[in-house]
Amino acid sequence: MTTSQARGIKQESLNDASVTDYLQTYPDFFERNTPLLAKLRLPHLRDAGATVSLVERQVEVLRERNQSLERKLKELVEVARANDTLANRIHRLSQRLIQAHTLLETINAIETSLREDFDAMHTVLVLFLEQAPSLEAAAGRFLRSGNATDTDVKTFDSLLQSGKPRCGQIRDAQRDYLFGKDSVEIGSVALTPLGPKGELGILAIGASDAERFHPAMSTEFLSRIGELVTYALMR
Repeated sequence: MTTSQARGIKQESLNDASVTDYLQTYPDFFERNTPLLAKLRLPHLRDAGATVSLVERQVEVLRERNQSLERKLKELVEVARANDTLANRIHRLSQRLIQAHTLLETINAIETSLREDFDAMHTVLVLFLEQAPSLEAAAGRFLRSGNATDTDVKTFDSLLQSGKPRCGQIRDAQRDYLFGKDSVEIGSVALTPLGPKGELGILAIGASDAERFHPAMSTEFLSRIGELVTYALMR
């Protein structure tokens, strides 16, 4: 008769699940059986053939878990700092727009803020307003007048109809229309429709890095910028 049978324990009842349940029910088991804890040996994760004690393995697991938590915390802190920086930049954009009193001043404020506050060197504002053509010379390359019925603008119909920002790469024809035919250095673009279904126009921000603006990135701050610019232009 085995020890298990002598104690009235059925051998078939001993499996991983039953042992796990027992240890969970009696978490102080190893405290009451310290000699057993010292005898248990487990394969070392990084050294084939070597063994470590259960306590050493637990310490190793806790250390790895701690490192994982530290990495996640670091990522959260970096995201929080980036969001705080963006919030400050949007605040400065708001201040510039409040100080603008004419349409031209508003357009110049948008361009200045994108260049100085957001470090965006390749930006274009396409406006469908009647006043836009008369302001193009004064606003420089930043402003481009357009019409929703223009053939070039039609290529942005899906963007305008969605009313939501979009990031990523665009077709060569769209890039040439926005930034000029000498704009081969534009690798990725953030597009923000202005107004309901883009009825006011499009704000485009280009970057030489193909991964700077990608489809998976959050567009929350772009939406906020688009709303601020829209309200300022309507004013």
